Amino acid sequence: MSGVQPMPLRSSIALVLLFACLALPAWADGQVAADAYKRADYATALREWRPLAEQGDANAQYNLGVMYDFGKGIPQDFAAARQWYEKAAAQGHAGAQNSLGGLYEFGHGVKRDDVRAYMWYNIASAHPTGDPHKDVAAENLDAIAGRMTSTQIAEAKKLAREWKPNGQ
Repeated sequence: MSGVQPMPLRSSIALVLLFACLALPAWADGQVAADAYKRADYATALREWRPLAEQGDANAQYNLGVMYDFGKGIPQDFAAARQWYEKAAAQGHAGAQNSLGGLYEFGHGVKRDDVRAYMWYNIASAHPTGDPHKDVAAENLDAIAGRMTSTQIAEAKKLAREWKPNGQ
């Protein structure tokens, strides 16, 4: 048995959101990668996104995180997913912040930690209206809050208030 669990519904929604976001590219070079990803040409997507991610592009970093998180064209590697998500999250990328919440909620590549999960969902859900990840993060936030104590929620909110993206 490989130990890989079925993808939770929220992860499925996140994957659908990725496809939706790819339809609206934020950068010209990333369009080649986005188109390749939609065609399931993961080798091309990886080859195009990696240099952009290494140069600090938050969208490319997030997309590499998704590829590692879900094993799209590369072996599933939650630790690598976390690293790419953290880089994008530090730049304020709501999708990466929401995905970090998922890693902590389900203990994928990190110790399961509802406080950290809530913190990341809270940060992602605070993004401006119109960000597709905001609504998913808000749903995730509500879902996880149901199994947390008021003390845990207060701690998570404090961590979220104290967190600042890079450069702020």
